[in-house]
Amino acid sequence: MAAGEGGWSLCKLLKFLSSLFFPGLIVSGTLCVCLVIFLLGIRLLLQRKKKAVASSKNGKSRTVVAFFHPYCSAGGGGERVLWCAIRALQKRYPDAAYVVYTGDVSISGDQILEGAFRRFNIKLIHPVKFIFLRKRYLVEDSLYPHFTLLGQSLGSVLLGWEALMRCVPDVYIDSMGYAFTLPLFKYVGGCRVGSYVHYPTISTDMLSVVRNQNAAFNNAAFITRNPLLSRAKLIYYHLFAFLYGLAGSCSDVVMVNSSWTLGHILSLWKVGSCTTIVYPPCDVQTFLDIPLHEKKSIPGHLLVSIGQFRPEKNHPLQIRAFAKLLNKKVEESLPPLKLVLIGGCRNKDDEFRVNQLRKLSEDLGVQDDVEFKINIPFEELKKYLSEATLGLHTMWNEHFGIGVVECMAAGTIILAHNSGGPKLDIVVPHSGDVTGFLADSEDDYAETMAHVLSMSDEQRLQIRKSARASVCRFSDQEFEVTFLLSVEKLFK
Repeated sequence: MAAGEGGWSLCKLLKFLSSLFFPGLIVSGTLCVCLVIFLLGIRLLLQRKKKAVASSKNGKSRTVVAFFHPYCSAGGGGERVLWCAIRALQKRYPDAAYVVYTGDVSISGDQILEGAFRRFNIKLIHPVKFIFLRKRYLVEDSLYPHFTLLGQSLGSVLLGWEALMRCVPDVYIDSMGYAFTLPLFKYVGGCRVGSYVHYPTISTDMLSVVRNQNAAFNNAAFITRNPLLSRAKLIYYHLFAFLYGLAGSCSDVVMVNSSWTLGHILSLWKVGSCTTIVYPPCDVQTFLDIPLHEKKSIPGHLLVSIGQFRPEKNHPLQIRAFAKLLNKKVEESLPPLKLVLIGGCRNKDDEFRVNQLRKLSEDLGVQDDVEFKINIPFEELKKYLSEATLGLHTMWNEHFGIGVVECMAAGTIILAHNSGGPKLDIVVPHSGDVTGFLADSEDDYAETMAHVLSMSDEQRLQIRKSARASVCRFSDQEFEVTFLLSVEKLFK
C-alpha cells in the first residue's frame, strides 16, 4: 500500500513538473528576447555616439582604432608590441584616429609616450588619445585570491564596458590578452575586432600541471596534495577553457607571437582560418651597433636578466642557480661574477616580489653579487647588454621572449629555459651553428653557465656571431610587414 502511495506521489510530482515546463520555456524565451532587445538598443545608442565623435577636421568621417592595453606604461615586451603596432598603422592609415584604453591614471599621456621613447626608443608619427580607465583594479590578480582566472576575466568585461562607454571605436584590438572583451566590443559595440595574443590565459600545459598534481606558481601545494581539490580545479579549468575558447573565437583577426602560442590558441579558439604568427618587434638594429669583440670593459663576467618582475618569470631560479655557480667559482677558480636583474615593476605586487628576491639573495649569501635595476631607460639597458657575457631567462613556457632576442642581438650569449618560444622559435641553430643554450633546472643552469664562462674568447665570439645573424627575422621592419598584412581585413 505504501509503495503504491509512493508511486502515486511520484506520478503527481512528474505531472506537476511537466505542467511547469512550457510556462518556464515561455518565460525564459521572453527574458532572452528582452535581453536581445536591450543589447540591440545599447548597440544603436553606441553607434549614434560613434557617429557623433568620429569626424575629422574636414568634416568627413574617419576610422577610430582603439587598443585595449590597461598597463601601457609597464615597459615590457607587450608594450613594445603596442607602440610598434600603432606606429605601423599610423604609417599605413594616417587619416585614422588612434585611441589607447589604459588604467595608468597616475601619469599623463605625454609621460606615457615619453616612457615609451626612453624604454623602447619608439616615437609615434601622429598623436594618440588616451582613455584613462578608473576600474583597472578589477583585473588585478590580488583582488581574486581564489578563482583568479575567472575573476580577472569577468573583471576585464566590466573594465571593457567602461572603455566602451567612454569611446566607441570602429576597430578594436586587444593587445594584452583580455579575450573576454572581444564579444563585448563586437556584438554590443558593433566593432571589427582583432587580438594579439602574447600568452593564452589558460593552456593545455596548465591543465596538465593540475592533472598531474604538480606544484607551480598557479597551482598551490595544498591543492596538489588533495586529489578531490585537484579534481575540482581540473573541472574548473576545463570549464574556463571552454568559455575562453568561445570568447576568443569572436575575433575577426587573431595574431599570436610564437609557434608555442599558436598551438594552444588553435586548440582553444579553433579559428585557424584567421590566425597567423606575427613575431613581436625587437629593436634588433639598435643592438647591432654594439661591437662583438670580447667584452672586457669590466673585470670578470657580468650576467644579466631582462624581464618584468612577475611570478611566472621565475627570478628565484636565476638567483639560486647563480648561488650554485658562485660555489663552483671557488672550486674552479672562475673570475669575479655579478648578476644584474633588469625589469619593470607594474604595481605594488611586483615591488613586493623584488623585495622577496632581495631577501632570497641575502638568505643565500649572494646579496653583494646581485643587483636589481628597475624601470631603467633604454640607453642604460643597452649599456648593460654591451658589457654582459651571459643573459639569463628562466620562465617555463615563455610565450616568446623579447629579452632573449635582445640579448642575442646585443652579442650576449643567452641561456634560456628549455621550453616555449625560446626553444621552438629563438634559440635554434642558424645554418647549423649554435646560437645559445637551454636549461630547465638549477643544476642545469649552474653547469651551463660555468661551461660558457670557461669557453675561450674565440668560441664565445662564434656563438655571438651566429646568434646575431639569426635574429634579423625578429626586427621592427619584419613585424610591421606581417602585422599590417594580418590586420588588413579589419580596415576593409
